[in-house]
Amino acid sequence: MPELRHDPVQKRWVIIATERAKRPFDFTRGNDAPQSGKCPFCDGNEFATPPEIAAFRDKNAPNGPNWKVRVVPNKYPALRIEGDLERAAAGQYDRMNGIGAHEVIIETPEHDKDISDLPIDHIACILTMYRTRLLDLQRDSRFRYILIFRNHGAAAGASLEHPHSQIIATPVTPRTVAMELQSARAHYQLKERCIFCDIITEELREHSRIVSADDDFVTWCPYASRFPFEMMLAPRRHSHDFAAMDDAQILRLARHLREVILRMKESLDDPPYNFLLHTAPSFQVKNARVGYWTTIEHDWHWHFEILPRLTKTAGFEWGTGFYINPTKPEDAAQYMRDVRLK
Repeated sequence: MPELRHDPVQKRWVIIATERAKRPFDFTRGNDAPQSGKCPFCDGNEFATPPEIAAFRDKNAPNGPNWKVRVVPNKYPALRIEGDLERAAAGQYDRMNGIGAHEVIIETPEHDKDISDLPIDHIACILTMYRTRLLDLQRDSRFRYILIFRNHGAAAGASLEHPHSQIIATPVTPRTVAMELQSARAHYQLKERCIFCDIITEELREHSRIVSADDDFVTWCPYASRFPFEMMLAPRRHSHDFAAMDDAQILRLARHLREVILRMKESLDDPPYNFLLHTAPSFQVKNARVGYWTTIEHDWHWHFEILPRLTKTAGFEWGTGFYINPTKPEDAAQYMRDVRLK
């Protein structure tokens, strides 16, 4: 059973997941990962994954071929779905059972198609599955937060090259997300405005850090970017919950996301990258504390963070929490804006 342990100095939870040591590609180089034909995520190899949780397919039976998007439990989960939290003290420390969910969204049957290579309606299917799994996992009152993320390339943590995203539901709000939520709430209490809406207004006015903008969504390089070519994507109109989007909005997001990923891919020669979705925390939690994110509909704004892996985090960054970024976000944004898309 995985376990969550709390660091009382750094105020963060750490997952101790010894079962993850069984993952076969943890200590191999990228070329050692299974290629197409041997890949468990390819069409026709459904027997090689745990039974599916959900799928978009035309007619075939569950766990068979001919699907568009498929969701399965992670074979080597960081957290386990079965059991109770059993929060407890461990002397000076706090612990609880490693209860949560860890799922894999297999984005396409095609082994060598990144998200920017897919048709817009297929990207919309992937985003619709994000919405579907968020709505389902939010019903579990043990979970406080659900993170959706995508690793592209071995340097970004992808152990299989077949295009896929992951979902991890946790019984605590991750520290990084909690800091964003606290900043958003404090800004709203002071100014009665969403901090993200204020940032979007300023970025659109100033424009030098904008990568792409349309009537519905905007992507920009943050003013204090931690990494070269780091981007943030958000809806232009205030929205706290990704899962509240309708099908038409998802289709427009798919078009915008494809363009942004393609600009990054073309300008940086298909770099390894991570992208992650920060949406509202769950409202169905057991024993929520007094004041648990009570203004979230007004102060929070869902967004994607897109992080090309072009530099390495080293001693200074780990020791101080500062990041050293050698590329001005204004230069990065212009470089990607100027790309002539094929």
